[in-house]
This record gives sequence, C-alpha cells and structure tokens, in this order.
Amino acid sequence: MDETEAVPQLVSGASQFPKSQYVTPTEVDAVHDLVCIGFGPASVAIAIAMHDAMEAGKLKQCPKVLFLEKQPQFAWHAGMLLPGAKMQISFVKDLASLRDPRSHFTFLNYLHKNERLVDFINLDTFTPARAEFEDYLRWCANHFEDVVCYQNEVVSVAPVQEDGPAKIFEVTSRNIKTGVTSTYRTRNVIVAAGGQASLPDIFPAHHPRVIHSSQYAQRAPQILGDRSAPVRVAVVGAGQSAAEIFSNVQSLYPNSKTYMVMRSEFLRPSDDSPFINSIFNPEYIDQIFPKSAAYKAKFLHEARATNYSVVRLELIEHLFETMYHQKRTLGADEKKWPHRILAGRELIKVEDKGDGLRIKVARLSTTGVSDGPLLNEEDLDVDLVICATGYKRTAHVDILKGAYGLLPEFDVAGEQEQEQEQIVVPRKDRWVVESANKAQESSKRVIEVGRDYGVRFASGAVAQGSGVWLQGCCEGTHGLSDTLLSVLSTRSGEIVESIFGVSR
Repeated sequence: MDETEAVPQLVSGASQFPKSQYVTPTEVDAVHDLVCIGFGPASVAIAIAMHDAMEAGKLKQCPKVLFLEKQPQFAWHAGMLLPGAKMQISFVKDLASLRDPRSHFTFLNYLHKNERLVDFINLDTFTPARAEFEDYLRWCANHFEDVVCYQNEVVSVAPVQEDGPAKIFEVTSRNIKTGVTSTYRTRNVIVAAGGQASLPDIFPAHHPRVIHSSQYAQRAPQILGDRSAPVRVAVVGAGQSAAEIFSNVQSLYPNSKTYMVMRSEFLRPSDDSPFINSIFNPEYIDQIFPKSAAYKAKFLHEARATNYSVVRLELIEHLFETMYHQKRTLGADEKKWPHRILAGRELIKVEDKGDGLRIKVARLSTTGVSDGPLLNEEDLDVDLVICATGYKRTAHVDILKGAYGLLPEFDVAGEQEQEQEQIVVPRKDRWVVESANKAQESSKRVIEVGRDYGVRFASGAVAQGSGVWLQGCCEGTHGLSDTLLSVLSTRSGEIVESIFGVSR
C-alpha cells in the first residue's frame, strides 16, 4: 500500500449524523442573522454552539444562518494527513467538551456513535490519529451541511448604504467553479477564513514544482508519480510539518535524495510541559487580553517555542537516528548522504530548470549581515520543493475593505505613545488600513477587536445587534491559542452569546 494512501478515509454512515434540527436552512434572499465566512473547525464550532444553545433553551429562536466555504467539501489539513501522524493536543480539546461535556458533538460521543468507544479506550491515549480527528470534525460538519454553500469564496463585506448606523451587511461570494457571484444580506458576519499558505518570495510564483506543505499529500504523488524513481526533494522549514514531510518522503520514495533546509542551527523540541501549556487554557485569554501591546508582543515572541518552528521530541530523535546511521555507514562527508539536514542555511538563489529547480543555499558570514560574504555555498538540483513555511492570516483585511469607512480613524498620537514603550517586536494586535471617502480622500483607519472578538467600529457607525467578528487571526490580542483547536469550544460559545445574547 502506498504511504500516502495508508491513511484510509473513515466513513461514518449517514444515519450517524442526522441534520441539526435547530440550525436549519433559510431563504437565500432573506436577511440572515449571521453569515460565517469559512466552514473550517472554527465555524463548525459556531454551528455546534448555536445548536447546543437552542437545545438547552438558551436561544429562544432559531437563528437564520449561512456558512460560505471555498472548498468543495469539508476538509481539515488534508495535505498533512500522513501515516502515523497523531494529534498534538488531547481529544478533550474537541469542538464541544470544554464548553459542555454533555454535548452531542464531543469526540467521545463521536466514538460512541461509530461503535469505537471501548476500542479507543483500549488504545490508552489522549492523542488520536490525525486522520481520525479529521473524520470527527467532518462528522460534526455533516450535521450542518444544509446551511453550507461550498465552493463559494467570499470576496467582500460591505454595509448596506442607508441613513444612520449600519444595520445590514452585504456579503458577496464568487462560485469557484462557475465564477458566478452572489450577494447575501446579514446583520452579523463572522470572518473565519483560515490561514493562507505563505511561500518565500525567492521562489517563482505558481511554479509547478514548488508547493506548500498544506498541499503535500495530494500534490506530491501527482508530481512525482514513480515511487521507485531517484527523486530529489527539498523541504524548506524547521517546524513539525517540515520534519514530518522530510521523514515521509524518505519512506514514500525509498530511492530519494532529500534535503531539509532551514535557517535555524538545529531542530528545537516543542515545549508541551504542564505549566507552559496553561497559556492555551481558555481562561488565559482573560489574562493576556488586557495587557499592553508591548507586553503582548514580547510574550508572543518568547512563547513561540510552544507552537512555531518546533518539533515533537520523538520525531527529532527519529531524524537524528537517521543521520547517525548515515554517518556510520557512509562516513562523515554529509554530501554523500541521501538525506541531509542543512541547518543554518539561507536560500540565496533559485533557478528554473524546466522539470526541476536549482537552489543555491549558503551560510551567512559570521557577522550575520545578509549582504556580507557567504560561506559553504552549495547548489541543490531538485525535482520538487515543499515549503513548510507557515501561513498568513490577513484574509479579513481585504474581505472587509468595503467596510473600512465604518472603522475608527487611526490615532497617531496614541501611536507615538506606544513608540515610547519601546516595542522591540512588531505589533500584531491590529491592522492599519487606508480608507477613501466619496471624494477619494484617503485616511488611515484601524481594525481592532474587543475581548469578544468583535471588530471595534467607530462610535455610532454600526447599530446595536449588528457587527463583525474575527476568528483565527487574533493571536496578537488573544494569545497563541487563537489559531489552534484548544479554545474553539469555549470561544464559539462566547461569540454566540455576544451575537445573540444567549441567556444563562
């Protein structure tokens, strides 16, 4: 069995996920109570929180809700569902348990409904296979497919022009397959568009031999179809995804040559010790949110070892063992090894070779100056480059362009005060944008969110009961858990309460 095919697609019978009786379809031309942009785990958690609130009698009326998702069906990190890959957090941090462990949508109930609960208990683990957790997420999502429009990418959100504060927003989407645009009216909008793959600028745009790690499981077998061929693959990055792919390519293509290229001098283990893990607790958001911008920027920088450019210790040990046995059998000259970790390297130049690429890598001089002399220059001829270089989380900035006029003006005086705090790490708790009025006069506006994740509009600009909420892009204000699964169950409940005034 092929390695990328060794992860079976779990199929839950249709009878196991009846459609929600509380979150039901609405006429498309009606004014919705809520339109959610994106239908990944964050928005599925919102749907679950609404279902549970209705079921518990905390919401008196079924909201008119619609979810718009650009993918053709629900999928979660499909490109990284690799053989043997396990979750890095406890299954208890599912889409419901921390908010309501009695919910129908807990991971344990998913196991129960699929007749695997006892068997899972016998696994004696809190970290299920990544493929199984993805199947759980899909099981949850399937309960709400009647209120999801797939293959629809949202291109803009703008207020309906009328006198007084904005009450209604128009959400415009484009069908990925047909190109047809549609407009939906709603009082409230949640932007949960997820991350956008980030590739180093040095690589040519849209090159068929350069892919992002999020595409790996699907694209790599298409590009490199012969599993026995002596393919050459470079993986760029130093985090968990890069390490997993570097290891998986060696298994998938036994005759391959692989390179792991990274700026870091060594692979760093992730810190998931109990005390440090408390920064992912839901209640920690209340501690971090009131802090100053300088404090939060410094905190995020210091806490990166919990989530960014780090690798699980077991995988580090496995890769080190691979390097050791190469040295033992092939000698100390690493250039003779089929699998190499090129640490402390910069990408200097990339040349297109038609059916491949030539990558020049080198160490910077001892001064660390980018335009200084280069050391250990080396050319790598490769058939495929996989960039495990993270994600940008700025889709909301463009999506909300039509609503910039509702935002407060940027406080220049306040900015000068912040500069006096000597922020040495760039701020990530807001987005400064340019807004033009009818006379085409430009002014700076600022997108900021409150503790409830709601966008702070200018005073009187938006009516009570209407608004925009952001999910998955608020790390700078709400902490490192914002882009992760850890707080989805509780955050969704908070947002539903903020929008609909859920009674307790």
